[in-house]
Amino acid sequence: MCTVCGCSGHSVEDQFRAHLEKTGQAKPAPFAMIAPKHAAPTGHSHDLHMGLGPAGTEVPGMSQARLIEIETDILNKNNSYAARNRTALSAKGILAVNLVSSPGSGKTTLLCRTIEMLGAQPLAVIEGDQQTSNDADRIRATGAPALQVNTGKGCHLDGNMVEQALARLDLPAGALLFIENVGNLVCPAAFDLGEDAKIAILSVTEGEDKPLKYPDMFAAARLAILNKIDLAPHCDVDLDLYEANLRRVNPEIEVLRLSARTGEGMAGWIDWLRRGLAAKGA
Repeated sequence: MCTVCGCSGHSVEDQFRAHLEKTGQAKPAPFAMIAPKHAAPTGHSHDLHMGLGPAGTEVPGMSQARLIEIETDILNKNNSYAARNRTALSAKGILAVNLVSSPGSGKTTLLCRTIEMLGAQPLAVIEGDQQTSNDADRIRATGAPALQVNTGKGCHLDGNMVEQALARLDLPAGALLFIENVGNLVCPAAFDLGEDAKIAILSVTEGEDKPLKYPDMFAAARLAILNKIDLAPHCDVDLDLYEANLRRVNPEIEVLRLSARTGEGMAGWIDWLRRGLAAKGA
């Protein structure tokens, strides 16, 4: 999958060494890990748990210190791009939100409905996918500007990709920028794009334990949207348990329940965006 975080089929250490040499990154100060400290998992004594060390993962032949060093190098370089994005967006009072989810949660449908409801509000969309322009084409059909970013083997957008996309968008002051990230609940959690908020979207069909299985993403999100609530009566889902599990991972997270297809609950989402815009302008 990802040629940056090392989950493709090549040697992980070779990939990272090549990446660091290519980008000419210096060794930065130790990185403060953003991932939450997970409790030791419960279960059978013969289960394998590979994320209990300081680095939060294990790679054969690499020490925990080396893994932390590699992550530090990559994320510090990304954060320099993200900082430039944040400065440029803030200078124009643009509210930027980073939509993250697993594939099939309904991000693009939600965006199309949101654009329709926002009316004359200036906005643009950066679409992230490994291949195709299918989602960007759906956005453009609403009349809104959309720029497709195909990541190839990459499984997330990064600050440099967004900086290049912003250079191709003519965003006016006071605009809304939606960044629809690649469908993935793992890697996008660690990569700052310069956004004001990460918004995690969950389809109610995914299972109430999804926040517990992928805690880093929901710990990094400011808002969680429970989408497709029109399907809840048909799939024996407990929406209250969804919220309880979200707050076990992130006690401060806001939660909205809605259906982008039927429009139920969409008014609350539009209000959340308008309040964010007003605060950014102020």
